[in-house]
Amino acid sequence: MASDENLVHEVEALGQRLDEARSSIERRFVGQHAVVEQVLAAILSGGHALLVGQPGLGKTMLVDTLATVLGLGSQRVQFTPDLMPADILGSEVLDVLTDGSRAFRFIEGPVFTQLLMADEINRASPRTQSALLQAMQEREVTVSGQHRPLGRPFHVLATQNPIEQEGTYPLPEAQLDRFLLQVDVGYPDRETERDILLATTGVEEGAAHESFDAEGLIAAQQLIRRMPVGEAVVEAILDLVRASRPGDPEAEGFIDDTLIWGPGPRAAQALMLVSRARAVLNGRFAPTLEDVEALAAPVLRHRMALSFTARARGESVDSVIDRLVGSRLGARQAA
Repeated sequence: MASDENLVHEVEALGQRLDEARSSIERRFVGQHAVVEQVLAAILSGGHALLVGQPGLGKTMLVDTLATVLGLGSQRVQFTPDLMPADILGSEVLDVLTDGSRAFRFIEGPVFTQLLMADEINRASPRTQSALLQAMQEREVTVSGQHRPLGRPFHVLATQNPIEQEGTYPLPEAQLDRFLLQVDVGYPDRETERDILLATTGVEEGAAHESFDAEGLIAAQQLIRRMPVGEAVVEAILDLVRASRPGDPEAEGFIDDTLIWGPGPRAAQALMLVSRARAVLNGRFAPTLEDVEALAAPVLRHRMALSFTARARGESVDSVIDRLVGSRLGARQAA
């Protein structure tokens, strides 16, 4: 009983710190509340996020602001076609020592940080993109046959431009699956754009302030994993993920001729974690079906692919997810 009370107090205290962090972020990244919430949920869950949106929507500013507010060391890599794996991971150089002998010394690349911004990740070659795969999943890299662990915490926030696809290399499914969420950054509405104009074209811009540090963030991530999840939420997550797999006996009837492939167990794990994180961000002590519904699209949209027939019908991945959510979660919410 005492442990339950302690957990409630810890979650409540974390929620207050997150309110402060979110307010600080939104002083610079004006509006786009859902985007801020989703990125914070991904980091609180210990994962990585792919930010997809047109140029000029503040994706780089958001990542820079997050590094400040969360108290994390950060590095930025601008992905280009000529970028090599060693430019990210680091490399060994031959040093001449004071006694005249020679020895190899490892120079760390930008991946050895706490928050890595991979800007326009789809502009680099597959060879370079794959250099991040091990780092994102295993939190270590292998250089010259030697395993080198990365520090904790370690998060990758990658950006991608959905418009200009000439000269780009689409991310392979295995790497897309390493991103906990795909966060779509859209154009702001009129009132939000007005606020952006007023906030960013004056003499001074809003400043973000540190609300966490690395140790505090790790403690928050551990606390998220300790939060209870009701049976109804667990079953809703399983319903949703299994209903979106072509060929699965539990799939919705329209899925087989709509999707080529669907999400694996990693999607269910992601939805469970980020639902907990969103609950804390909204001042609750346990996730609800509302959290599952709100985060279904960011978790699933990069883990499924439309068939040619579905594209010819004008379907989109988000419209398919909306139908699945309405079918599988609607009845549970009504009950």
